[in-house]
Amino acid sequence: MKIWSSEHVFNHPWETVTQAAWRKYPNPMNPSVVGIDVVDRKVDSRGRLHSRRLLSTEWGLPGWVRSLIGLQPTCYGSEYSIVDPKEKTFTAQTANISLQNYVTIHERLVYKPHPTNKDATVLTQEAIVTVKGLSLGSHLEKMVTNTISSKAGAGREAMEWVIEKINKEMSELASTAKKGIEDLTSGIDTIDFD
Repeated sequence: MKIWSSEHVFNHPWETVTQAAWRKYPNPMNPSVVGIDVVDRKVDSRGRLHSRRLLSTEWGLPGWVRSLIGLQPTCYGSEYSIVDPKEKTFTAQTANISLQNYVTIHERLVYKPHPTNKDATVLTQEAIVTVKGLSLGSHLEKMVTNTISSKAGAGREAMEWVIEKINKEMSELASTAKKGIEDLTSGIDTIDFD
């Protein structure tokens, strides 16, 4: 078993980062994630949103490699998350479904407001990798954790990309609303009530 962990600060408020985390896929930084489906979603008595999602990925491995290890072109993972708007925490736990007889990858991400900067959010990430029943298991675990570490940077880039996209959408929405109000106001000014 190998454990990898990381901490990163986003210079955006928790609400923005949480929204971006929901909308992270698809993105150009991680094209292997090709689909996310909500399997179950509910709000508990404390106002926390619980979600289960199925993630579909395509690793782009050659057909002969997939045949050798018995892997379908699309691999699946499961995500369980809890968003607590009162405590301002967003916790997401993912695990692979495909190949779990050989490799298990459990990842946990926690988004919380920065303790001293209200306009920043702290992401704490941890992954536990276990290879079972294969020779050189420790070496394979290290390779997988190294891959997770290298892809974490792309994941943070993707979050920034989504945040920029959200900010652009909000700006366009505000501009459209302002224009609509201006058009309405100018239209009212031209009405003759006599």
